[in-house]
Amino acid sequence: MSGRKLYELCGQDPTRVFSPFCWRSRMALALKGLEFESVPWRFTETDKLAFAAHDKVPILIDGETVVPDSWAIAQHLDRTHPDTHRLLQGPPATYRFVMGWTDSVLSPGIGRMIVSDIPALLGEERAYFIESREKRYGMKLADVTADREARLPAFRATLSPLRQVFREQPYLGGAAPDYADCIVFGSFMWARSTSPLPLLEPDDAVFAWRERMLDAAGGMARQAPCFGA
Repeated sequence: MSGRKLYELCGQDPTRVFSPFCWRSRMALALKGLEFESVPWRFTETDKLAFAAHDKVPILIDGETVVPDSWAIAQHLDRTHPDTHRLLQGPPATYRFVMGWTDSVLSPGIGRMIVSDIPALLGEERAYFIESREKRYGMKLADVTADREARLPAFRATLSPLRQVFREQPYLGGAAPDYADCIVFGSFMWARSTSPLPLLEPDDAVFAWRERMLDAAGGMARQAPCFGA
């Protein structure tokens, strides 16, 4: 094993990683074929990140270098490992746009479908999670996800930009996945890791893309602890 460590969010099960941002970095490392040790981290363990002067994961330790933030990690990996699969194949603005759409449309939409499933996966941090998320949403978590099955068609309609791309090419990165795929896939792995709700229909082009991503890099994501929805 290399000296590379990735601090990642989990709950009671340290192998069930469910932060969309951690999955961005996890997939980035996998696509580049770089081994790493996963270091479990939980919502209330901010003191364990003091070494990085940061309060959120993912945080990558690569040799003597500490890199917080998933976007910075992607840039670091391409800069320090140029002979491996390139993650950033276009201008930074392209990836910033994908991040902006994912963080403002996709992830919030998924959150409103799955957030009430997450507390069951947590331990001592459960009370913190419930209190902080109910404050964020302004209601009980059960109310956030109420009637979610009836709301699935509206959520699926928001994925139209992805379908337009997948009509022309198999990945956001073109013929092979790049960091744009890692960004979007991270949100779907967040859902797959925490909730049994089937967000996608099997005949959806986005479902087919997600299947390809699950099989990418030796099937690392498919082998991760998940509900499989």
